[in-house]
Amino acid sequence: MTQTITQDVPALGVVGVRGGWSSELLAQRAAEACGGEPLLIELERLSVDLATGRAMYEGRDISRCRGLLLKKLGPEYAPGLLDRLEMLRFLEGRGVAMFSRPGAVLGLLDRMSCTTTLALGGIPMPPTTVTEDLDAAVAAVEGYGEAIAKPLFSTKARGMRILKPGSDLRGELADYQRENGFFYIQKTIALGERDLGVVFLGGEYLTTYARCRKPGAWNTTTASGGRYAPFDPPQEIIDLAWRAQDLFKLDFTCVDVALPDDAPQIFEVSAFGGFRGVQEARGMDAAKLYADYAARRIEA
Repeated sequence: MTQTITQDVPALGVVGVRGGWSSELLAQRAAEACGGEPLLIELERLSVDLATGRAMYEGRDISRCRGLLLKKLGPEYAPGLLDRLEMLRFLEGRGVAMFSRPGAVLGLLDRMSCTTTLALGGIPMPPTTVTEDLDAAVAAVEGYGEAIAKPLFSTKARGMRILKPGSDLRGELADYQRENGFFYIQKTIALGERDLGVVFLGGEYLTTYARCRKPGAWNTTTASGGRYAPFDPPQEIIDLAWRAQDLFKLDFTCVDVALPDDAPQIFEVSAFGGFRGVQEARGMDAAKLYADYAARRIEA
């Protein structure tokens, strides 16, 4: 059924999740930067007509927006998000500016894709084994001494498992494979009490915050009780994080940097970056900075 266009659209909309703090905040800041009412688009309710180029959402044709800020493609990371990115890539091809571009985000949704790009770019990372072979996975954990199995689509340590050599290792890995299929196994490194989020806007360094882990937790995420704190890294860490993010050409991102005793290493580059750490640790409104940046770009 054809949807009737009932309302005008603002110049700058936001792709995100209703009720999500960062999505709602960015939509508000986008409206303040470009005028009009906040427009927050949930992709599962978007309908794109490839013949006409219309992209209907709640009676609005968002193909008439001048730009879209991509904050979240859905409430959870999953392979189906790749198809949603293709809808956005179509709109980009029809002239809607995207921040960040769908092609850039594509290389980061899947942990394997991100890792491959970082490894080919010569970015130091914890030792990692990827395989679908159970025997190879067992050998990898035994060789590392202790490792973490990470799902390809996850954030904030969701679904990750700590693995150690022992009589029940094969059974644990077999159980993990039934849930995930693919093994992404990374050697456990001595993190200390914190790791870093190094933030970039338009490819330029913005700020850094630390994620400090709760005593007894194995990771630093806020989901495990971690907290944000200010941190001023040496230039070598900023330079390393810049090299990592430059491989993907994102408009806004946060690079996760581990701080083992020997030398800093990169865990991953975020497809969208986080606002809360910047706000709580640095008192900066990253959503406003990002929206203002996009507004300048679409006016240029």
